[in-house]
Amino acid sequence: MESQTYAIVDLETTGHSSQQGDRIIQIAIVLMKDWEILSTYTTFINPEQRIPYFIQDLTHISEKEVKNAPTFEEKAEEIYELLQDTVFVAHNTDFDLPFLQAEFKRAGLPNWVGKHLDTVELAKILFPTAYSFKLQDLALELGIRLANAHRADDDAAATAYLLKACWQRLLALPLLTLEQLHERSFQLKSNISRLLLDAIHIKRTQQSTTTTDHHFYYRRLALKQPPNDGEDIQEVIDYPVTFQEKKQLFEKAFQHFEVREDQFKMMDKVWEALINKEEIMTEASTGIGKTLAYLIPSIIYAKKYHCTMAISTYTSHLLDQLLQEELPKAESILQNKVSAVIVKGMDNYIDLDRFCDLLEVKDISYDENFTKLQLIVWLQDTETGDLSEVTLTGGGKYFVDKIRRMETTAENRRRKPTFDFYLQTLHACKKADLIITNHAMVLADLNRPDPVFKNVNGWILDEGHQFIQAATNRAEKVFSYSKWKHLFGQLGSSESSGIEHPFYLNLVSSHTMSTRQLTALDEQFKDLTSLFDKSILALLRGLPSEKTKKSHHKQSYLLSKLNLQATVFKEYSYRLNQWLSLANYMTNAYLRYPDELSTKQKVHLADWQYQMNELQVYLAEWDSIFLQQIENDAAWMELDLRNLPGSVHVYKRPAEVEDSVAGIFQSFRQTAGIIWASGTLTVPKNSRFIADQLGLEKTVPLHQFQAPSSYYSGASVYVVEDMPDIQNVSQTVYIESVAEAIVQTVLATNGRCFVLFTSQDMLRKTVDLIQETGTLDDYMLFAQGMSSGSRMRLLKMFQRFERSVLFGTNSFWEGVDVPGDALSAVIVVRLPFSSPEDPYFKARAARITQKGENSFYKLSLPEAILRFKQGFGRLIRSSEDKGVLIVLDRRIETKSYGKEFTNALPNVPVKKVTLDAMVLELGNWYNS
Repeated sequence: MESQTYAIVDLETTGHSSQQGDRIIQIAIVLMKDWEILSTYTTFINPEQRIPYFIQDLTHISEKEVKNAPTFEEKAEEIYELLQDTVFVAHNTDFDLPFLQAEFKRAGLPNWVGKHLDTVELAKILFPTAYSFKLQDLALELGIRLANAHRADDDAAATAYLLKACWQRLLALPLLTLEQLHERSFQLKSNISRLLLDAIHIKRTQQSTTTTDHHFYYRRLALKQPPNDGEDIQEVIDYPVTFQEKKQLFEKAFQHFEVREDQFKMMDKVWEALINKEEIMTEASTGIGKTLAYLIPSIIYAKKYHCTMAISTYTSHLLDQLLQEELPKAESILQNKVSAVIVKGMDNYIDLDRFCDLLEVKDISYDENFTKLQLIVWLQDTETGDLSEVTLTGGGKYFVDKIRRMETTAENRRRKPTFDFYLQTLHACKKADLIITNHAMVLADLNRPDPVFKNVNGWILDEGHQFIQAATNRAEKVFSYSKWKHLFGQLGSSESSGIEHPFYLNLVSSHTMSTRQLTALDEQFKDLTSLFDKSILALLRGLPSEKTKKSHHKQSYLLSKLNLQATVFKEYSYRLNQWLSLANYMTNAYLRYPDELSTKQKVHLADWQYQMNELQVYLAEWDSIFLQQIENDAAWMELDLRNLPGSVHVYKRPAEVEDSVAGIFQSFRQTAGIIWASGTLTVPKNSRFIADQLGLEKTVPLHQFQAPSSYYSGASVYVVEDMPDIQNVSQTVYIESVAEAIVQTVLATNGRCFVLFTSQDMLRKTVDLIQETGTLDDYMLFAQGMSSGSRMRLLKMFQRFERSVLFGTNSFWEGVDVPGDALSAVIVVRLPFSSPEDPYFKARAARITQKGENSFYKLSLPEAILRFKQGFGRLIRSSEDKGVLIVLDRRIETKSYGKEFTNALPNVPVKKVTLDAMVLELGNWYNS
């Protein structure tokens, strides 16, 4: 077979659209054959226009460098000839190839014709667990040298080596896997099928026989060796009791180890609680090394007493950080391997039977086919079966929902599974030193009749304050009009264009239902969808008739204030229950004859069951929200008046969770140590604020640990004293002043700022104003809710650009780490009080008022101080960091409670200055 010549191309341009006049400023072409680089062509191109500053910042290509370079027209034919008889390769061909074609056309040349290959598409399939598919992120993960990202020559070379890495990955896959990939590759956007075919030819010379059994995964997985259950692990050392013993352990593991006395003190308190089977709270400031302070004693305890410790945290990000970063450090300190198992909810794991059945279905969308390709490769390597390992794109998330492990998939399985990842994980827990999980899983599990964690001998509840939020989220019920309508569309009917109705499958006639029964089911379903719309119209008729200003389309209403007709909602609940009973009866009739169903029919039937289970969950939420009135619950409706009824959402949350949280661990008290750990458990004048919300007894002690003052030597706080009083001016006036303060700060620090808001509306208006003035056009502005992407993606983009500003709301106040020079300033636009109009806050405040207490001092102020402490925590993430916290809300100095905010911070200087004086100081500090 003749070898292909690959032309790996990268362009740097003045912008994203050649149609809008953007031009190339650099082009590089790497020619590769037989997986070796033959030659590299690179040249700057004079775009004959200004290069935007952020492009210069991104590419480090200045206007001076391109000033005397040739124009594209001068180089067009040379470039065109280089690409002849090659496969065009780029990292995102959807950008590079159309842009180049447009430039060829502008230069009077015909379209380039040939095959193309996209390394983004290819890498997503072959490296499905990569955190990011950006070139520089992949290069870092695969060990590919990329000295200057966003320079065409370096990027093209890195893309060439990425292509080679993909080829090597293909050759490492089993032949059957390659054949399955090739079979499904013709739906892809680039010409990957030829590459797969080349790999298949090579593999076939090495292997004479193949199999087409899609359940090959079972046999492969069943042959895997089970995880190490603790054999060959060294005997652990005794707990290091003295200061000197601890110091020696850490110094052996880390060069230039800096002793933090309070870290050692926290270790002792955790160890004592475990030994004495006590419950304690530990508040450790940033800089303590909190994670190692509880990991070291936990591991020693588990090994010394041959038992299992459970560590729970709040988010998946923190969970992964614990396993990948902190646990290896602990192993290095103790010179011991640790048997650790991550446990998540059942629906995080893949159901292999269901996946193999779905492999048989061919007539599918691009997104579904692409996700199958990713999963086929992923299954060769995964040890856990945790679907969150796969970085999904596009519509892949919907397909993955179909193959999640659930109780129903296990119950309805008619063949014995060869392998089950979820059961493997539960088995591994029995012999693990550490079980690592999250708060949501703990809450769900310990409420089950037979909990997974029932034999745990000690608990570490990291980010313990977030257990309240986790419990609230678990108890929350949500009605979404659009989700109900989407589910109705998926269930469809015999006349719908949705999925094939399972009761019209062409089954063996002796077992099918009568036509009368099928028709009745269909007619009842149509009646149900009609009755649903009538119920929602009745809900909307209860809204107040007041006119709303054009700028306030989004509204919220307490359900208790609406004139709801309960009989309408009862009627719908009754009718839907009847229909579900009949549908389940008929479904079970088919399930009795599984051998008479084709694979396609089984797939449709499984989809139908999944959707009916979803409808059962929706019905339970309907009953809870509209039919069950529980004292102290908060129930409210949110909608957008421009989109009715499509925007209708109804929420119901418990105003208090302390009883349910406290009850979760009742069976462990006196039999196991329980350690609540967090950086924010207290506020000035109320050290029991979080403890009370967790329902902890007054006898549970609180231990506080503080980093040395030198840790915060690079931090200071500015209160801008000539800002307008937020309570005495209009929002428009205040936003104008906020925008000016942000602009001046950004210019003084050269970017690298977080701007924290409490309102998405104020964030949007402020960003819009700044963009209108054009004062920060030379900076990259990333705004939550305005810029595309998740919180983590915005954070990554912010760190990538030197001159950048990140505008965020609630989720950016905590749990975001930006160590080093990537962050210079955190700007607090207003003190982070909850909105008094927030329905959930109203319900909680009302409960406190009913007890005769002041809801401001008991709830509003403490919560705001906790968020303020967390906002400061974004700034200093290591002892080398330096930065400033800038407060624009003058209430911190004019109100009697203002001191409580600054008192909650570590001992850092607080300066009250005018905006001009602050800008001058920042400029001197930044340039020093």
